[in-house]
Amino acid sequence: MSKSELAERVYIITGATSGMGRGIARLFAEEGAHLILSGRDLDRGNELVKELHDQSGKVIYLPGDVRESDYNRKLVETAQQQFGGLDGVVTNAGVLGLGRLTELELSEWRATMETNLDSVFYLLKFAIPAMLQRGRGAVVINASIAAYKNFPNHAAYCASKAGVLSLARQAAVDYGPEIRINAICPGPVDTPLIHASAAAFPDPLQAVEDAGRNTLMQRLGLPKDIAQLVRFLISDDASWITGASFTIDGGATAKG
Repeated sequence: MSKSELAERVYIITGATSGMGRGIARLFAEEGAHLILSGRDLDRGNELVKELHDQSGKVIYLPGDVRESDYNRKLVETAQQQFGGLDGVVTNAGVLGLGRLTELELSEWRATMETNLDSVFYLLKFAIPAMLQRGRGAVVINASIAAYKNFPNHAAYCASKAGVLSLARQAAVDYGPEIRINAICPGPVDTPLIHASAAAFPDPLQAVEDAGRNTLMQRLGLPKDIAQLVRFLISDDASWITGASFTIDGGATAKG
């Protein structure tokens, strides 16, 4: 993919102020894309915009809660108003909702589903018509190997990721060939989320260390590893790929 391919194309990236979302935003900005970045932390969002200000693409940070349908509508409307349309979406926002099923508060279950699954439904509901106005578009949904591999005390997280993976495939069925929709399923990546996830284990620090060591590559993934895959899937080089899910886990699931 040439560096200029994403130049002046318009993308919404959720969960952009931390971890994998931040890495994706950085790479897309380097490619010259115009970005609408979503996150809840105003300070981190403004910091990211400042970091990316010298790139050729324009960057707008719109703070808000992806669990709210109106906020997702506003993300799309901002892309249309500021840049004249929308070319693609990358969803990354996620929370863990740790706990065994019988121990989870109902509010924690609901918040996890709203953040990890409902928010993707809302954004696609508003973004797909906007992309269809341009006659084409591409979506990458960040799921997780937790969509098909379960972990102790991750009932809500695993269920939500399985749901969002199915949603991605269904949307690809309903909106192809104009809109390509794919999912990625990362394994252990060195982000704040994996350290929070490790709290579900007796020795959190050891759990993080083991997660990297137990991959075939014997290390944790990095946000830039994920960003490179997303860039490929959003690009025209992936023009015959839709309705697919891509495991990117350093070989963790192959090892078992």
